[in-house]
Amino acid sequence: MAAQEMDNSTTWGKELWDQFDNIATHTQKGIDFIERFGGFIRDRSAIEVEYALKLRRLVKNYQPKKSKEDEENEFSSLIAFKNVLKEVADLAGQREVVAENLQNQVLQGILLLAKNLREERKKALNQGATLTQSLHTQIGTLDRAKRSYEKAFREAEKAIESYHKADADFHLSRADVEKQRVNMNIRNSQSEDAKSEYANQLQITNKQQQQHYQIALPEVFNRLQELDEKRTRGMKEFIKRSADVEYEVSPIIAHCLEGIVKAADSINEKDDSMIVIEKYQSGFQPPGDIPFEDLSKPDPDAANNSQTHNSSTGLNHMTGKGTTKDKLKKRVGIFGIFTGNKKILEACINVKNNLSTDGLKEDFSDLPPTQRRKKLTAKVQELQQKVAQEQAASDGLMKMKGVYEANSMLGDPRTVEEQLNESVNRLDRLRHELLRYQKLLEQANNQSFIQHSPQSNRVIQNGQRSSRHSNGSSNHENSHEDNGEDHPDDAGSLSRSASESSVQQAQNGLNINNNGSSASPESGLGTSHTSLPGSGQGSTNEQPMNEEFYEADTPLGTCRALYPFDATSEGSIPMSEGEELQVIEVDQGDGWTRVRRFSSKGWEEGFVPTSYIECTLYA
Repeated sequence: MAAQEMDNSTTWGKELWDQFDNIATHTQKGIDFIERFGGFIRDRSAIEVEYALKLRRLVKNYQPKKSKEDEENEFSSLIAFKNVLKEVADLAGQREVVAENLQNQVLQGILLLAKNLREERKKALNQGATLTQSLHTQIGTLDRAKRSYEKAFREAEKAIESYHKADADFHLSRADVEKQRVNMNIRNSQSEDAKSEYANQLQITNKQQQQHYQIALPEVFNRLQELDEKRTRGMKEFIKRSADVEYEVSPIIAHCLEGIVKAADSINEKDDSMIVIEKYQSGFQPPGDIPFEDLSKPDPDAANNSQTHNSSTGLNHMTGKGTTKDKLKKRVGIFGIFTGNKKILEACINVKNNLSTDGLKEDFSDLPPTQRRKKLTAKVQELQQKVAQEQAASDGLMKMKGVYEANSMLGDPRTVEEQLNESVNRLDRLRHELLRYQKLLEQANNQSFIQHSPQSNRVIQNGQRSSRHSNGSSNHENSHEDNGEDHPDDAGSLSRSASESSVQQAQNGLNINNNGSSASPESGLGTSHTSLPGSGQGSTNEQPMNEEFYEADTPLGTCRALYPFDATSEGSIPMSEGEELQVIEVDQGDGWTRVRRFSSKGWEEGFVPTSYIECTLYA
C-alpha cells in the first residue's frame, strides 16, 4: 500500500517540475538506447545466419563420398558420423529459425516502438515548450507593468515634492502654485493607474504560473514519464522474447544432441572388425611348413624319372646345351615383355577387353575366392532383378499387343511387335548371362580343394615342384646345370610372379589404367618365345610334350569344358564344349588353370580360363 502511494505521489510532474531540459535529454537517451538494443539484435541475427551457413558448409565439406562398395559394407563409425552430420545440419536449421524469429518478433517490435516513442516525445516536448513560452510571455508583461508602475510612482513623488516647495515659496504666484498642484494630481492619478495595472498583471501571472507548474507542465512530464516507462517495459519484454526464441528451439536442439549421443552409442567396434574381415577376406588357407631338402640323400622321384627317361628312346631331342626342345614351358618369365611393342599393345588391349567397368574381370576370377563369391552373388542378384524387370516389361508389351489385336481402334499391333522382339532378345541375353553367373557361383561354392594364397604357391613351387622337376631331369640336364645354366623349369616356378610383373610393366609403359590386370596367358604378355636364358624356343600350341615330363607333373584331376574357348595368344590352348582334359595346375588366383590333353600331334599343355571349365580333383 505504501509502495502504491509512493508510486502515485512520486511523479515527474511533481518531483521534476523544474527539470524540463534534463527530462528531454533523458528521454532522448532512452530512445537511443533501445535503438542500440535493436542494433544488437540485428547483429546477433546476422551472426546466427552466418553460423548456420558455416555449419551447413561444414557438413557439406565433410560429407563422405558415396560408393557402391561402401554402401554395402558401411562401418558403424561411418554410419554414426553421417548421422552426426545430419544432426548438425538440423542444428544449423534451428539457428536459422532463431535468426528469423529474432528479426520478425524482436527487431521489428523494437523498431516500431522506437518510432512511436520518438513521435510521442516530440508532441510532449512541443506542448511543454508552448506552455513555457506562454508563461514567459506573461512574466514579460508583468515586468513591463511593474516598470511602468515604478516610473509613474517616482514621477508622482517628484510632483508632490514640487507642489510642496511651490506652496511654501511666498515669492510664487498663486497660479504657479495651482499649476504645481494640478501636475501633482495628474502624476498621482497616473501612478495609481500603473499600480492597478501592475496588480492586475501580477494576479494574472501568478494564476498562470500556478496552473503551469501544478497542472499543465506536470501533465507533459507525466506523459514523458509514461513514455520512458513504456520504453523500459518494452526493453524488458524484448529481452524476454529473445530468450523465448531460444527456448522454443531448445527441445529440437536437445533432440539433435540426443541424436548425436545415440549415433555415438551405435558405434560397435566388433561389428566394424567383422566388416573388415568380410571386405578383405581372401578365403585362402595359410601356407604349410616348407619341407627340409636333404641334398645328401637321393630323391626317389629323381631315380624314377631317370629310368623313364632312359626307356624312352627317340623322344629326347636335345640341343647342344642339353635342353629339351619339345619340353613345354609352364609359364614364361619376366623377359617375355621384350618381344616387341606390337605384341605388348595387342596384349594390353586384350586384357582391357576382358575387364568390367569397375576394373575387374567379368567372371571376377582375379579376386580371391571369398571376394569372388561375394561379387558373383551380387551379380546374380543384380541380373535376377534385371530379368524380373525385363519380364514385367515384356508381359506389359504382350498385354498391349493383345489389346491392340482385340481392338484395332486403340492402336496398331505392329508398332508393339518390334519393341516386343527387342524385349524378348534382351530377356534371352539376360537369362543366358544369369545362367552363366549362376554356374560360376555354383562352381565357386562347390570347390572342395584347399586353396593357398599366391605367395604360398610360389613358396611351394620354388621349394617342391622346381626341385622335383630338376631332380627328374636327364643326365644331359645335370651337365647343363653343371655348366651354370638355368633349368627350363625355373621359368615355371617363377611364372606367376614374372607374368604379373610383365603385365604391370606393359601397363605402365602404355598408360593403360585398370585394376584388374592378371598374369594370364590370354593377355599375351607372358608367353613370348624368350623366357629365361636356356629355356629354348617355340610355342606351347605347336610342340608335343616329352613323356618324362608327365611323370613328373602328375594330373591333379580332370575337367570338362563348359564353353568353347579359342586360344588367342601363346600359352593358352583351345578347347571345345564338353571336351575332357587333365588338370596339371589349379588356378592360383589369376583366373587361369593349366591343363593338358592328347591330340594327333601328341600331348599338348597350356592354360584355359577357370570360369570356362568344371573341375573334378582327385582326393
